[in-house]
Amino acid sequence: MKHVTFIAAIVAAAGMAAGGAALAKGDGRHGPKMSFEEIDADGNGEVTKAEIQAMKEARFGKADTDGDGVLTLEEMQAHAQAQANERAARMLERFDKDGDGALSKDEMPQPRRAGRMFDRMDADGSGSISKEEFEEARMRHGGKHRHGNGDSNGDNTEQN
Repeated sequence: MKHVTFIAAIVAAAGMAAGGAALAKGDGRHGPKMSFEEIDADGNGEVTKAEIQAMKEARFGKADTDGDGVLTLEEMQAHAQAQANERAARMLERFDKDGDGALSKDEMPQPRRAGRMFDRMDADGSGSISKEEFEEARMRHGGKHRHGNGDSNGDNTEQN
């Protein structure tokens, strides 16, 4: 139960952040595709806090499928899965150059910084990354981009 409450708090915080992100981004690439006009519910050319709050409440209501005012793990998972399905469909539509309904390796988007990151990590220019170079890069980034709940030594103890 403690985890469900924690997850619900995270989803609520993400929803609040998404309101500002929708205004700032506008293109929907990494978030909901919302135009200014959609957020400006009364059409007066200005977005108010009340309109942003209404948008957040509508999003919450969409995820709260049983309408009980709380998000269960199942509702959050279903909502996340629906969003992932929408993102995958948009990705296929955007990158499927030959229109065959599938993405080949050549059609997959390439990270813009992948090669440069390797080159920065390969400090001696040998064409490979040694354990020392790997650890140096990790220290330079201060543990950024870590996955999971553990520290950089692999200690995955739970933190609450």
